[in-house]
Amino acid sequence: MNFSEVFKQSNQLCKVSPDGKYLATCVQYRLVVRDVNTLQILQLYTCLDQVASMEWSSDSLFILCAMYKRGLVQVWSLEQPDWHCKIDEGSIGLVSSRWSPDGRHILNTTEFHLRVTVWSLCNKSVSYIKYPKACQKGMDFSADGRYMALAERRDCKDYISVFVCDDWHLLRHFETDTQDLAGVEWSPNGCVLAAWDSCLEYKMLLYSLDGRLLSTYSAYEWSLGIKSVAWSPSSQFLAIGSYDEKVRILNHITWKKLTEFEHHPTITNSKAVASHRCLVSDEIPPLPVQVPVVKPDPDRANPKIGISAIAFSVDNRYLATKNDCMPQSVWVWDMQRLGPTAVLEQTAPVRFFAWDPRRPRLALCTGNTKLYLWSPAGCVSVKVPVEGKRQHLAYS
Repeated sequence: MNFSEVFKQSNQLCKVSPDGKYLATCVQYRLVVRDVNTLQILQLYTCLDQVASMEWSSDSLFILCAMYKRGLVQVWSLEQPDWHCKIDEGSIGLVSSRWSPDGRHILNTTEFHLRVTVWSLCNKSVSYIKYPKACQKGMDFSADGRYMALAERRDCKDYISVFVCDDWHLLRHFETDTQDLAGVEWSPNGCVLAAWDSCLEYKMLLYSLDGRLLSTYSAYEWSLGIKSVAWSPSSQFLAIGSYDEKVRILNHITWKKLTEFEHHPTITNSKAVASHRCLVSDEIPPLPVQVPVVKPDPDRANPKIGISAIAFSVDNRYLATKNDCMPQSVWVWDMQRLGPTAVLEQTAPVRFFAWDPRRPRLALCTGNTKLYLWSPAGCVSVKVPVEGKRQHLAYS
């Protein structure tokens, strides 16, 4: 594995373009764009203030830089460096900014979630969407970029509105059977919309494009419920991570539970063990293996418990999960055998993990100077020859 020289960045704003050709980094109020292959600087832009958020357009031709404190968004063009765009939300403020799938519209959410403003780069038109809900994941686009689902709250009730992204007209609007809608997410094939309640009530709702309720799933009552959700790339599985430290898999035929994965602190299967020791020396620790467990403090707010992160590999074969009670471990499950295939135990809490977008290879970091990689062939740790700690990682 080869490493480049160290590049400065602020707020972990370092992103590879969707086409994989460019690397953009933000250093305070400057935006730097480099060629991925040569790492030479192609463009250098100066923003009006320190950048809080940065995002590529889907076609890699534009870069959005948001400055939330000033309620400003600036857009830069790679093809026309002299062209620029500035959006000022004024006194109403700004809390988030993102691209639409076509890369020609910008959606700004104002303070207190009063509205979503849709700005067009093509004809400079402006559209307004009222009543967006402040929740875990209140907005999601279908994979083909045709539709947007938006969680709304009005008259003390939860609703979902589905918009057509071509002209932003309302396609469907329906009430959801939730106490406090926490998020919405399209299946990768765009046929099903998942919506789930807050952690106070375990409820998963599945809707069709026309707003019909296809199924409702609830694993238990009177306890903290859903914490994380992930679709498989094939849309065949929906993984639900819960506060009871289990992952439940729903199938796309009946939307019933196919299986559930439990994170046991004691491992007796030698094929499911890959500790920090075998990452270094390929030694298999003796069985049984005890996974380090941290008991949450019930007196503190937001106790570290439950499944906080779930991700499928690109080939649908593997599922990676993290249980907050076991912060030093990442579990890898085989979706064909429906069982654990590896438990990656580290010496420090895992900060972040991500799958390779082209093959089943998992990368994770723990805040030290090493990068850890897992694949079905085995594990490896790579020392990054720089000072400092790894807080985040991303594949090109």
